[in-house]
Parts: sequence; C-alpha cells; structure tokens
Amino acid sequence: MEYVSTRGGAGAVNFEGALFSGYAPDGGLFMPQLIPSLDRDTLQRWSRLSYPELVKELCSLFITTELVPQSTLNDLIDRAFSRFRHKDVVHLSRLKDGLNVLELWHGVTYAFKDLSLSCTGQFLQYFLEKKQKHVTILVGTSGDTGSSAIESVRGQKNMDIFVLLPKGFCTQIQELQMTTVIEDNVHVFAAHGNSDEIDEPIKELFADVDFARKYNLMSLNSVNWSRIMVQIAHHFYAYFQCAPSLDTTPLPVVEIVVPTGGGGSITAGCIAQKMGLPIRLVAVVNSNDIIHRTVQHGDFSLSESVKATLASAMDIQEPYNMERILWLLSGSDSHLTKTLMERFSVSKSIKLPEDLHRKLSETLRSCSVSDKDIVRAMQRCWEENHYLLCPHSAVAAHYHYSQTDSTPRCCLAPASAAKFQDALLQAGLVPQLPPEITALTAMETRSTALERGQDWARVLRERIEATAQRW
Repeated sequence: MEYVSTRGGAGAVNFEGALFSGYAPDGGLFMPQLIPSLDRDTLQRWSRLSYPELVKELCSLFITTELVPQSTLNDLIDRAFSRFRHKDVVHLSRLKDGLNVLELWHGVTYAFKDLSLSCTGQFLQYFLEKKQKHVTILVGTSGDTGSSAIESVRGQKNMDIFVLLPKGFCTQIQELQMTTVIEDNVHVFAAHGNSDEIDEPIKELFADVDFARKYNLMSLNSVNWSRIMVQIAHHFYAYFQCAPSLDTTPLPVVEIVVPTGGGGSITAGCIAQKMGLPIRLVAVVNSNDIIHRTVQHGDFSLSESVKATLASAMDIQEPYNMERILWLLSGSDSHLTKTLMERFSVSKSIKLPEDLHRKLSETLRSCSVSDKDIVRAMQRCWEENHYLLCPHSAVAAHYHYSQTDSTPRCCLAPASAAKFQDALLQAGLVPQLPPEITALTAMETRSTALERGQDWARVLRERIEATAQRW
C-alpha cells in the first residue's frame, strides 16, 4: 500500500511517510494509490465486530505488516482506546422518531477527534521509538482538534506540539482543555483571528521546505492521512448498527449524516463508499456553507467572511479535505486536482467542471443549517428523549427531523453537549457537566498571545527554534 499526492508532483510514500507528513511536498494531500474493495462476505463478517476490532481490520488494509506487524498494530489500537470512558468506545443511542445518534465523544476531551488522534499518537510513538527521532507537530484548531492532539502526545519526550487556537471563537471549555495542559512539550498560542487565518502561518512554515525538514515538521490536522483512515471506521460501524439486515440482496442502504467543517469525516465516508459500503452520505454544515454550495451548484468559493455560529468547530470557510474528495471522484486525476486547487488558492473561487460536479452531487447530499434550526433540534431532542445534543450533533439531527422517508439513518455526533454550555443555555436547556470539565476552571493555564499585526509565522518559527535547543 503506497500513498500518492492528490496533485501528482511528489513521489509515492508508505504509511510511515504519509504519517509523518503534513501536506505533500507539492502542496497536495496524501491518499492511498488504490482503495481496497470489500466483498459481501467480508461485510457480513465485519458486521459482527466491535468498534475497536473494526478499526484494526481497516488499519490493516492501509498499513502493511512489514511496517507494523499485525499483533503490534492491534496492541497500539488497544492502547489508544484504553482511556475511553465507554466500554464499547463508541455508542449508538436509538431515540424517538427514528433518530439514531452515534456518540463518537467518549474519549478524554469529549470529542470525536480523540478516536483518530489517540491511534495516530500511538502510531507516531511506535515509529519514533524505532528510529530515535524527534518531531515538531503544528496544529491549527477550530475547537476540538487542538485538545485531542495535545492529549495524544502530552509528556512524550520525542515530540513537541505547537497548537494555534482562535481566541474568542472556541468555547471556554475547549480553550481550557488546551491551556490547562502544563507539559514541557506542549505549546499553545491564542491567536486573535479566525480558524482560516490561523491556518496561514502553519501553511507558510510547511512551505519552507528547509525549515520543515530541519525541525521534522508534521501535522495532526485532518490533512494527516492517519486521521482519515481511522475515521473510515465510524461509517462502517454506523452502517452495521443501523442496517435492518445483511441477508437481503442487494444489501440495504443506510444514510449517514455527517456534520462537517474541514471535510475529514465526509472524506472518510466517501472512501468507505468506494470500498463497497452501501451508504448514502449527507454533508451537513452550519451557515459557513461552502461544502453545501459546492455539492448543490459546483460553486467552491469563499463567502465574504467566516460567520460565528453555535456549531463553532464547523466555522470553517476552506475545507481542505475537499481536495481529497475531488481527487477521488475525478478518478485520481491529479492534473485536474492540481489545476483546480491552484486556481482556488489564487482566486478563492472556482466552478467545478460539469462532469465532476455531477459525480459529487451523486455521491453526496448536503444541507445548511441556521442557528435557529440548531436550537430547535436541541430543544426537540430534549423534549422527546431527555437527551442533550451538542450544537454540531444538532445540525445532523435537524436534517433527520426534516426528512419524511423511512430510510434507515445514522447521525454522527462529534462532541458531548457538556462542552457547549452557551448553546445549551440559548436553547433553554440545563448543561450537565462531568467533574473533569468542571475542574478545568480552577486549574493553572498557560498560553502565548498572538496579536493582530504580529508576524505569526515568525513568532512560531522562533519558538520552534528555541525549543529545539533542548532536544
């Protein structure tokens, strides 16, 4: 299994090479050269597996045993999930009116990113210990990625992590989950800008090839293939939990409703579909609707500004994983992908070719949801089930409540409602806070402010250089 850049200008790498990269050297994203195809017997066998067992099966398709022996891979994944609160790691709640909610948030930070990042942290540690190597991890976060990434590598001697959070755009709990981690290898920066703005200095440092090579820069955002790979399991598990039977021909279709910002989870769903999983994908977004407009009209263009919404982790205008989806649906056409993405980089607005737009709209449905819709979905779910949804999960629930057909459907729930007290209060609901979250407000915090007008890339560069002195 080799990995190639979506833009075709970088040599193929193995899983280790893709893991330790951010963007590919040509600016593209790594994808498997071939997507494995699963037959009906395999799907029926996998339907009896637990979530961790599914992750092991999927990862073994994308990581060769020469790189990581199967028994070692299994141990790494078991270790990754050892800190999860739920015995099944993820849990499906079956609620009234056919609302199925797949809770992906039972990890340390109460967010779905704990699933992929806990595994990615274990994979990194495995290779670093073998090679006696040190890496510098650069992460931009809209809310949950930063804390999950920190938890996956905190205290590790062969990794330093630098996290940029958008000050005022995260919830207080999300910010505290990052700034209260006082470890020598954790460096948090509170930037006075939005999620897209904090990506710019990170891209600049990765684009400096000599600097990136000297300090072994890598990313744990969902540009990293390892994150996408683990997230494929969400779609298989959701399908097996919600499919009425696997004894019919053809196999039944299940609709998977995916709240999305950067497009990582929906990319994982497209890959699962390509592997033969009979799912219908729905990308649901908030008022930052670039993915919705791309699916509906082929209009991949920025709005005037990022809108602040209740579903704050999805307040993203540049969903970089759309590049992977376009590459996949164009038949791995790296020339077309490169042309489109370079044009977008300059103009921030492209119209998809008609054939590519048709394939995209056949692969994905989409829906854009307002804050009012989010509040109503949260309220309805509580009234009918006494079940609290986070605002991102409510984006998916709103879509479900708007449908009239009887298609089996599963809504992916990316975070616990406990992380979003303000949204709950706006919906007239009472937050239920676990003690680990309540304790955050009394803990010591540490972060570095990045003010408007500062050269953020230079500040980061200098801190990385200073930190390297102690390696």
